[in-house]
Amino acid sequence: MNDPLIVGMLGMAGMFLLIALHVPIGVAMGIAGFLAFAANSGVGPAFSLFGTEAASAMGNLDLVAIPLFLLMGGFASAAGLSSDIYRLAHAMIGHKRGGLAASTIFGCAGFGAVCGSSVATASAMTTVALPEMHSRGYLPSLATGCIAAGGTLGILIPPSIIMVIYALLTEQFVITLYVAAIIPSLIAVTLQLLAVAWVVRADPLAGPAGPRVAWTQRLAAIRGSWAALALTLIIFGGIYGGIFTVNEAAAVGAALSFLVAWARLRLTRAILIRTLTETASTTGMIYMVLIGANVLTYFVTASGMPAAMVEGIQHLGLPPLLVITVLLILYIILGAIFEEVSVMLITLPFVLPMITGFGYSPVWWGIINVIVIEIGMICPPIGLNVFVVHGLARDVPLKTIYSGIMPFLYSDIARLALLVLLPGITLWLPNVMGLK
Repeated sequence: MNDPLIVGMLGMAGMFLLIALHVPIGVAMGIAGFLAFAANSGVGPAFSLFGTEAASAMGNLDLVAIPLFLLMGGFASAAGLSSDIYRLAHAMIGHKRGGLAASTIFGCAGFGAVCGSSVATASAMTTVALPEMHSRGYLPSLATGCIAAGGTLGILIPPSIIMVIYALLTEQFVITLYVAAIIPSLIAVTLQLLAVAWVVRADPLAGPAGPRVAWTQRLAAIRGSWAALALTLIIFGGIYGGIFTVNEAAAVGAALSFLVAWARLRLTRAILIRTLTETASTTGMIYMVLIGANVLTYFVTASGMPAAMVEGIQHLGLPPLLVITVLLILYIILGAIFEEVSVMLITLPFVLPMITGFGYSPVWWGIINVIVIEIGMICPPIGLNVFVVHGLARDVPLKTIYSGIMPFLYSDIARLALLVLLPGITLWLPNVMGLK
């Protein structure tokens, strides 16, 4: 078969067939890319490509940040930093109507800043916040909905693991993506808080007010959260102040969170082994997906499929905004089914050439990409974060969680529309700081 474009299309069809057969996504991408490249160029060059891409991924020092950020999140969870952040927010605003739900949003944002994972954030905050909201008479829909939605902040608020991967694949600077994510993150938190306010205004019994906490207890909560606040300040200040590279910040964060967990006597042998095992397992999964994606991307690009798609769309004369809208809907569907890293890696070889061809910034698309994957993680009928919360709150039906998600889903869609229509909001801060 001599037509690379046809071989490329068959390779993509084969990849989706393997995924449908429950083959791990990284393996499916690697097999599809290898076989398609072998069909077009021969078995020898295909093996050479596979070996080269594997060695390139394993030897890429920029990827060191991934296991280190995972370790930081694991040790931070073991140290109870999610509880500290939640207790601080609870002490400050928990007495207001809907205050515990708002505290949960703040807690998710704070823990996301030292974790970088949506699933880990949702899991930690379900354990910490849900019992408290249940005890105060919050409707299960609001209680679980705000946790699932707030958990998605974990992959948007820096340091985000998925942004490190995006930066590597698109040859962007990680620090530029982190800076670009700041304003969208603030908008995300603000709109989710407004969603809580809207719910409790429509139904005051959804999140009843509680007793006001004395200032002595508030000060105690501030003192109790010093480790989480200091860790966040060191990581953010180090990266944005030019003191650390991203890898160095990840290493410092992992070391400090380890020391906090150890000093609090939370780091038992079992927890240490579990944290290291989970980090190794997740890192291995990410590397496997990256290697498979690199093999597939190399062939897909060589086959001319992305260029043909861009040329076809330009020939049709479709408005860029219409094409982007269709892509966003596709991302939401994929994000509801697949894990976020996989969604990004499967689609980037095709989508990024279209975006840059329309004249949009890869940095802007990176933030939009993360946001739309966030939405997919809470979008019915699946939504990964919804199942994470349901797995830890078996007494709450899935239907109830989906019902509670809807106000937050609307707020996320409004945020997405705002940032798509006004790209300058995302790019303003990097431009002011002179980052490219």
